[in-house]
Amino acid sequence: MGHPNEDIVRGGYAAFETGDMDALRTYLSPDIIWHEPGDNPMSGDYKGIDETLGHFGDIVQRTGGNFRASIHDVLANDSHAVVLGHVRAEREGGKVLDQDYLHVFHLTDGKATESWIHNTDQAADDEFWN
Repeated sequence: MGHPNEDIVRGGYAAFETGDMDALRTYLSPDIIWHEPGDNPMSGDYKGIDETLGHFGDIVQRTGGNFRASIHDVLANDSHAVVLGHVRAEREGGKVLDQDYLHVFHLTDGKATESWIHNTDQAADDEFWN
């Protein structure tokens, strides 16, 4: 068992991986702000839990359900958690996304309140989603 914020982030990732949006809601603040980087149709700030979960549904739809985000490690303290992760996904037309990333969370009262993703190759991410 790690820091409580590590457990929250790991639980949220597990809920996303299994498609359990009801469980995922328990890890996210109702007013979460999810920052998605880049210059592509997925980029932008998703405000609130419904917009954020809608964004996740769009990810699943655009990848035919094969989007996989795996955790290498989680570093956490009383207000933040950082995921060292890897993403793998495929889209129609032979597009493949396969890279490492950092995922930074701000957490308050046991809920993720803000999220920033930092891809190791943002240009490849943009190409994949465009």
